[in-house]
Amino acid sequence: MSKPRVLISDALSETAVAIFRDRGVEVDFQPALGKDKDALIAAIGEYDGLAIRSATKVTDKVIAAANKLRVIGRAGIGVDNVDIPAATAKGIIVMNTPFGNSITTAEHAIAMMFACARQIPKADASTQAGKWEKSKFMGVEITGKTLGIIGCGNIGSVVARRALGLSMRVVAYDPFLSEDRAADLGVEKVELDELFRRADFITLHTPLTDRTRNVISAEAIAKMRDGVRIINCARGGLIDEQALRDALDSGKVAAAGVDVFAQEPAKENVLFGAPNVVCTPHLGASTMEAQENVALQVAEQMADYLTTGAVTNALNMPSISAEEAPRLTPFVKLAEQLGSFAGQLTETGVRRIRIEYEGTVAGMNTKALTSAALTGFLQPLLQTVNMVSAPAAAKERGIQVEETRREQHGAYETYIRLTVVTDKQERSVAGTVFADGKPRIIQIKGINMEAELSERMLYITNNDKPGFIGRIGSLLGENGINIARMQFGRDFEGGNAIALVSVDHAISPELMEAINRIENVQQVKPLVF
Repeated sequence: MSKPRVLISDALSETAVAIFRDRGVEVDFQPALGKDKDALIAAIGEYDGLAIRSATKVTDKVIAAANKLRVIGRAGIGVDNVDIPAATAKGIIVMNTPFGNSITTAEHAIAMMFACARQIPKADASTQAGKWEKSKFMGVEITGKTLGIIGCGNIGSVVARRALGLSMRVVAYDPFLSEDRAADLGVEKVELDELFRRADFITLHTPLTDRTRNVISAEAIAKMRDGVRIINCARGGLIDEQALRDALDSGKVAAAGVDVFAQEPAKENVLFGAPNVVCTPHLGASTMEAQENVALQVAEQMADYLTTGAVTNALNMPSISAEEAPRLTPFVKLAEQLGSFAGQLTETGVRRIRIEYEGTVAGMNTKALTSAALTGFLQPLLQTVNMVSAPAAAKERGIQVEETRREQHGAYETYIRLTVVTDKQERSVAGTVFADGKPRIIQIKGINMEAELSERMLYITNNDKPGFIGRIGSLLGENGINIARMQFGRDFEGGNAIALVSVDHAISPELMEAINRIENVQQVKPLVF
């Protein structure tokens, strides 16, 4: 049996090469190949694995030419340079190394904070130019100041510990940070507006998602203290760059440290030349230690998969054996949809997630199902979370996960119920798989209803009053939105009611506001599956 072959098309350490060889994997080290897309396409058909950093762009054309490829390993967390849907469609696993550069990125954020506080880059340039402008570069101490951390996961937690060691007060905003986890870290959990109001320094450590895009906007900056200092070593797009430039020009924001940009490489940017801005070229993970760590991790993960079939940190593959896959797959989809349903409706700190398996499903691989449910729940905030990393991500945020399995005792032969316990409420959603293999919602917040989830939906809670359904239908129709399906449920006549409306097109913010103004509407939320 021939050995699996791996191509390394970016600059990885020699130690990574040695790991592949020691594990019985043939390795071809061509660190410059990734920059030549045509050469990569010509070569890729001979390999079982491809190990990359950020220089190699694994496009759909590369994947189409990869006739033998089984795994792509990204040494680092970001996989923007990999066409994951194309890889998934071809059965290629995509792995990353999400924890190898946490300390390095956190330290860079702290370094940027110091640079902003003491105007170090400008003071250095001035002094080396032969000037002695001591009075021009008056700084501020960080001791006793309040640091606001947006996103208190792996990297944010490291930043918090470093800041506390520097005698700063730390407040944190993270929808999935529990009060217990915040207490363990020594930080104060707050809502986003309160963080804006209180923080002297603000640092971002959250992925770029639809929820977090432009989280630092002109409106957000207006809520901040005069003279605030803002650090972004996470992702470009979290800050409205024009709004930040305007605030730097006006003095509302005293300084900013920016390592990531909406468009990279950033050869031109509206922030360049602004007063008191410190810019670096995406150096968050650029230390010798971090580069070595992620290179070794990706080599170990890929070698394990190619030689033993073990999967670690895969972004597009569940932990399910080949034997159980046919029976388990529809329940994996159900669990993930239940999690996504609950995750899209959860906006406050989560303390506990309870998952109940009843009937036939209770005898299945519930570990994989729980991972799928957590993946769906966390994905609205953490887009790259997967069935391997979701349990760790939940634990990292102090979310307690409980599993309960029992025999059938209700009307359904088998079902899954997911309950989310937050700081303010408890909400549950249950579902099952029918004979056609399609998942169905069978209960929401204790209200029985049968609903098939679709790509775009509206979740509406309202008081059960006559005429409500007609008004919703008319309003959507008047705005050119076609209704594919509507499902309803209520606890009792005149009580609380729920509507799930499948629509063909996205709902505009203006239309959402109009729906909210309908009499007896309690909540309206767009859902995407």
